[in-house]
Amino acid sequence: MSTAWHSASSILAVRLDGIGDLLMTTPALRALKARGGGRTLTLLTSPAAASAARELPFVDDVIVFVAPWMKSAEAAPVAPSATLTLAEELRARAFDAAVVFTVFTQSALPAAMLLHLAGIPRRAAYCRENPYALLTDWRIDPDRDARAGVRHEVQRQIDLVESLGARVRDVRLHFPVRIDARERMRAKVAAAGMDANRRWLIVHPGASAPSRRYPEAKLIDAVGRLQASGRFQIGIAGADCDIASAQAIAARVDDVVVLAGLLDLPELAALLQAANVVVCNNSAPAHIAAAVGTPVVDLYALTNPQHTPWGVPHRVLSHDVDCKYCLKSVCPQGHHQCLDAVSPDQVVAAVDALVPGIAARRRRSRSPAGVAASA
Repeated sequence: MSTAWHSASSILAVRLDGIGDLLMTTPALRALKARGGGRTLTLLTSPAAASAARELPFVDDVIVFVAPWMKSAEAAPVAPSATLTLAEELRARAFDAAVVFTVFTQSALPAAMLLHLAGIPRRAAYCRENPYALLTDWRIDPDRDARAGVRHEVQRQIDLVESLGARVRDVRLHFPVRIDARERMRAKVAAAGMDANRRWLIVHPGASAPSRRYPEAKLIDAVGRLQASGRFQIGIAGADCDIASAQAIAARVDDVVVLAGLLDLPELAALLQAANVVVCNNSAPAHIAAAVGTPVVDLYALTNPQHTPWGVPHRVLSHDVDCKYCLKSVCPQGHHQCLDAVSPDQVVAAVDALVPGIAARRRRSRSPAGVAASA
């Protein structure tokens, strides 16, 4: 690192959006922490991502803040005094340096102003506009237009910290699964009806934006076909807000197990790690699965291009449309074709492709005894 960054003994990382965004930043965060000599890494993050942040071994402390310049599920407005109070808290902690991590559609300038008010001497971020004195280490943001091509979110953050001199030796996402979380998960899912002796296929129907949810009727059809094959025991995971979707699937498909609403985040990570394959939307579970090393079938709405699963076997299912990369939470055209045109057969084929041997056994079961069907 440059002399100023190499000698920094306390660094603040700012990542104020969601769980998936945070997990895609873990290779960069791990590299920031990596220098010896007792460096501390504190993460300023959102309420949504805080539960994941507290599981990361290279994050020493977590500060939670609802930033008024970020999209947030929090209903209450943020008082200006809260931002000023945070600036004073950061000043009192006397950080040596800070890095602001953003997706290419976000501006780093509000966070940069916060860090300037906090008196943090080194401040780095990507920024399209000239930040002048708000950033001491300004990196011109090359990711300006999704249609012209942008880097994967993981690579974007790796490149940022490497521009400061950090060495990213491990590019894998990271989410540790604790033994206690695994034990709690197994007890809960066993009580719900999951059999530890069978292969598990976990379906997660949720997403924070309507534009990124695969249509429920098609998902029910795909789950029904996968269940009819007898190859897996299927669990439907999710948060409390996904219980209705999980129950709708269970009402139409026999013997699936409703797990939505049962697990906290560490337990969900343990569940996804135990699965043979995960089927989900472009949402946090896709990145949790990648972080714990489980193959993913990603029902990927083409709202943006840079959040595909990283570092694990995966299949990204979408239908090309002229309006792709709209960056919208609700389909602006109203047709939802980038996901609606993905067939249940494609979902089944993607699962077959990711779990070796499953498709071959299915073909043999349809052939004369002892004779494998030709490919």
